[in-house]
Amino acid sequence: MACPAATTPSHCCRARIGAPRGPSLWRSDRSAGGVLAGSASLRPSRAARNTRARASELQQAPPRPPASGPVPTHKVTVHDRQTGVVHEFVVPEDQYILHTAEAQDIRLPFACRHGCCTSCAVRIKSGQIRQPEALGISAELKDKGYALLCVGFPSGDVEVETQDEDEVYWLQFGRYFARGPVERDDYALELAMGDE
Repeated sequence: MACPAATTPSHCCRARIGAPRGPSLWRSDRSAGGVLAGSASLRPSRAARNTRARASELQQAPPRPPASGPVPTHKVTVHDRQTGVVHEFVVPEDQYILHTAEAQDIRLPFACRHGCCTSCAVRIKSGQIRQPEALGISAELKDKGYALLCVGFPSGDVEVETQDEDEVYWLQFGRYFARGPVERDDYALELAMGDE
């Protein structure tokens, strides 16, 4: 029985730490690559590999059912109000619009890249954008023709216009702040100060 750290049987770590002798998880024979073969694995656990895989999936577009043939592409036209430039580029139907634009060295506004803010918000002038992960805008704004480029997929040729982030934020949340100033709650302030 050989230790994975040992180069000779006399240097076995079990002997150094006084572990009882008995069945070992390691076999003394070596596999083809000079690595110890054994029932214990040097690879990360299945749970650790799955966690890493799930974390990397968050950065990628959600999987689509396998298509028979090439993925359709669509022409996307973006009128950038901040710079006055009109960008035209082609985006595959299964790719995020913002990621494809960046891959073609087209600079568009963005912040979170996860559909949680309104930095990349656009108003759709024509066409449709599929955006199942767009949490940064309400269903009401989606119905009014707003979309987020960072998590938006073109469903056909589409023409959009960038929006001011504050403008979209106001459209979404302004009704809550338009009621007037919020009354000061001294008791809540005392509690907060006491926690410090």
